[in-house]
Amino acid sequence: MTTKSLSYLAIAALVIIAGGTYAFVVARPLPLPVASSEKDVAIRVYGLGTVEARIVSRIGFQVGAALTQLRADEGDTVARGDLLASLDQDAQEARVARAQAAVDAATANLAKAEANVGRAEAVLQQRRAANERQQELAGRNVSSRQAAEEAKRDVDVAYADVTVARTDVSVVRSQAEDAAAAFAYEQAILKQHTLTAPFDGIVVDRHVEAGTVVRAGDVIYTLMDPTSVWVLAYIDEERGGSLAVGQDAEVRLRSMPHDVYRGKVARIGIESDRTNEERRVWIACEVCPPRAYLGEQAEVLVTVAKLEQALLVPEAAIRGFDGHRGKVFIIEDGRLVEVELTFGHRTEDGRVEVSGGLPEEAIIVTAPTKGLSEGRKARAIDETSP
Repeated sequence: MTTKSLSYLAIAALVIIAGGTYAFVVARPLPLPVASSEKDVAIRVYGLGTVEARIVSRIGFQVGAALTQLRADEGDTVARGDLLASLDQDAQEARVARAQAAVDAATANLAKAEANVGRAEAVLQQRRAANERQQELAGRNVSSRQAAEEAKRDVDVAYADVTVARTDVSVVRSQAEDAAAAFAYEQAILKQHTLTAPFDGIVVDRHVEAGTVVRAGDVIYTLMDPTSVWVLAYIDEERGGSLAVGQDAEVRLRSMPHDVYRGKVARIGIESDRTNEERRVWIACEVCPPRAYLGEQAEVLVTVAKLEQALLVPEAAIRGFDGHRGKVFIIEDGRLVEVELTFGHRTEDGRVEVSGGLPEEAIIVTAPTKGLSEGRKARAIDETSP
């Protein structure tokens, strides 16, 4: 056999091998994983946040002075009304004593003014009786007209003295009320030299030490109400449309990743973060951790819906997905066809619910396998098989 004949035979063999390879690789049905219907699918959205408390108060004195004692420290549990700190009270106690003396003086002056009223009224009664006698005697010409006129004038003077005495009583009474008000004010200022717990809580931080001269309004303690602990989570606006108050949620703390705390959505922020495009959501726990640490990182899953039955497709298998529509490959009559579908809810593991556009008897390819093209033969395989 000539060299030329051998070359022809080699070319023919290569053609046969190439054709066989094409028939095996391209013409054979491509095994592909497909989506299957699932029941009771929980649609949850993920958020990352921190442990916070709804009631956190930074408390201090309404007046300024030197701190004489601090009776609570960070981590202490306090009850409403417990004494937490005190200021030096010497100067204010002196002011209270001075105000008390003013009250005593005003009380004495009031008693004196009221006694003057009694004396003036008694004089008035005496003058009226004398005037009546003089008028009677003058009518019988027993007494002179001048004496009668003087008796009447004495009554008028006595009446004026009564009016003045009563006015003095009103003035002194007002002074006594002013002194009493000043005394009450100084007592109130004295009470402000002690700091008490406004509610049952835990001391988050103590900001000063004894001996420090503080000003009015300086923060002495930070308190939190442990019953108001909740989680502030930030959820992507793209996933936040289905959020509603009252929805169930799960919380995992960074310090206890294996424990799940149940809760509910208590509040949804009316204003989103314009920079991160996230929505603020507060989760109130139903069973809270035994000890809360403000600022601790927490992961949140909020159940926004529960589907009795759903067909789910990985988002990675959808081409041109805009959050509502996109294209996927389906197997129809044993061949691949690319169709556009509409989608609904998304799960936290990156799968999307098919809500419309799927032909009957068609099945959706769930993996963006290399070599997918319209018209190619394909067959469905179980994703759980090896």
